[in-house]
Amino acid sequence: MPDVMDIILRAPEPGDVDAMYLLENDPALWNDGVTFAPLSRKQLWDYVDTYDGNIFATGQLRLVIETVTDGRFAGVIDLYDFDRINRRAYVGITVIKSMRGHGVGAAALRWLCQYAAEMLDMNQLAAVVREDNRPSVRLFESNGFTVTGRFPAWIKRGDDWVDAVHMQRSLKSR
Repeated sequence: MPDVMDIILRAPEPGDVDAMYLLENDPALWNDGVTFAPLSRKQLWDYVDTYDGNIFATGQLRLVIETVTDGRFAGVIDLYDFDRINRRAYVGITVIKSMRGHGVGAAALRWLCQYAAEMLDMNQLAAVVREDNRPSVRLFESNGFTVTGRFPAWIKRGDDWVDAVHMQRSLKSR
């Protein structure tokens, strides 16, 4: 299982556009996010070209997950809906299919939690996860997140609606 030292989180670069294009345009992943239309390479290029990693200015932070051993693009992890006053944000993570189940997501989430606590002085992180997405629920649970709420019929999948859970982790001891 990769450890925090086996991956790095870094800002998106122009060389990531093709990998991000494949990830963002995978319809199998659209049920877990808010994307429901394809993105063009130009849209992603413009995003990377104008990327501002200052979460205090933009309210979001996207980081690329890269393996240390071979410099491979392994996915992305985001902080979004950042509340600068209460120092909390939501987390989204997507790992490319070939890297799933190898601890990459867990290492990235551990790294992000540590970064959010120490560098951004954040108080809490949260995530909304499809209840039937057991690997994601386990990923967050293994990183100290607990279910704090349930959203019945929250996410549309085809003609059906699936439940989601709200998960939180405190980064500061009370």
